[in-house]
Amino acid sequence: MSKPLSKKEQLFALVSANPYVSQQELADVLQLSRSAIAGHIAALIREGRILGRAYTFPGTRAILCIGGANIDRKLRTLAALQMGTSNPASQTESYGGVARNIAENLARQGVPAALICAVGDDVSGKGLMAHADGTRIDTSGSLHVAGACSGTYTAILDNAGELVLALAHMELCELLDRDYLAGCRPQLNAAAMIVADMNLPSDSIQLLMNEAALNNKPLVIVAVSQPKMARLPASLKGVRLLILNQTELEQRLATKLTDTSAIIEACAQLQAQGVTDVIVTLGADGIVFTDSKYNAPAQYLPAPKVEVVDVTGAGDAFSAAVCGSLHHAPEDMLLACQRGLQLAALTIQTDTSVLQTPHTTIFNEEPSCNPI
Repeated sequence: MSKPLSKKEQLFALVSANPYVSQQELADVLQLSRSAIAGHIAALIREGRILGRAYTFPGTRAILCIGGANIDRKLRTLAALQMGTSNPASQTESYGGVARNIAENLARQGVPAALICAVGDDVSGKGLMAHADGTRIDTSGSLHVAGACSGTYTAILDNAGELVLALAHMELCELLDRDYLAGCRPQLNAAAMIVADMNLPSDSIQLLMNEAALNNKPLVIVAVSQPKMARLPASLKGVRLLILNQTELEQRLATKLTDTSAIIEACAQLQAQGVTDVIVTLGADGIVFTDSKYNAPAQYLPAPKVEVVDVTGAGDAFSAAVCGSLHHAPEDMLLACQRGLQLAALTIQTDTSVLQTPHTTIFNEEPSCNPI
């Protein structure tokens, strides 16, 4: 004989059948006080089983991206770059930032996306938010700072489209501190997955890791540069996936990695520090990734060979496709990495930081890259 449902489970069944049922109606059916009903609803929201607005359910929950949003300025030399002198160049501007780029890529995949970032009240900040709204990214948790200039990222590319130097002005991200994110708990609780870039302060990253470990929430951390690797705590407990490149991995472990075998061994070291899975991006050479589901050593996956127009945003496209794929198929890391490489390959064949056409095709086509 089955055990009778608790009052909380009975309430959950009722709101599942009618998301617009009132608290008084629930109180009448369950023969409870309104305050008891409110307590059960609050518990279900904390558990992430309902989201609090018309009792929205987790199937429609967004991937929440937290971190940088800025203006991308890209200058590309018209001939071979010569250091120490003036180089004729072309210039383009677009909306950028790691977290923002990932959110836009997700939205263009058809995945519900939300963004917590910090912008000024300048023209750039207003433009960033308007563009996000037009792309159907929820920015309700973002911080608007009066009198501040929004962030910028200036990339110097050679005439082949390869990055030579980048300058990032991301000071506003420091305001997304532990206290601010603690005030965003409704957005954190409502998210299906959290993707944080390492423009965030160390305490904010630690907060997200603690909450992820406590609530069993998938947390993806995306590295942004070698200097900011110092923001990653010694223990990586609570991190579902860490995405970083080879130089960032070397910075983390304070060692030079000379070949794929060394990178594979380094991934195991990171897993020993508490992270569930690791992806190391190697640019045109592909990636190395772990798959904890099979408890096997990391694998190497080559990148598709394509003509490079501009590499800016390729890493963000890769991260977004990986996260979008894991959102649909949480246990299939290989498929996620294959889709990530596909979207990155499409992105570097354009001159925009985010591919502007819909990305749904990467979820419908058979992946072309397989492990070696």
